[in-house]
Amino acid sequence: KMRVNGKEITLGNNQNLLQFLVNNQFDVASLAVARNGEIIPKPTYDTVVLCEEDTLEVVRFVGGG
Repeated sequence: KMRVNGKEITLGNNQNLLQFLVNNQFDVASLAVARNGEIIPKPTYDTVVLCEEDTLEVVRFVGGG
C-alpha cells in the first residue's frame, strides 16, 4: 500500500500523480508534493507514475500573516 501523509491507502492501477491528486479532491493549484522525499515539479505531475511502494507528502499552501 502507498502512504500519503502518513496514512496507508490502496493505489488504483497505473495512476499518474495528477490523476491521483484530482481523484482525491486535492486542489492542485495550491499544493506541493514530495514523493519518497523528493519534491516533484508541478509541470511533471502528469508524467510521474505512482506505485504501491511510494510515500507521498502533500502540503497545502495557506495564506495569512
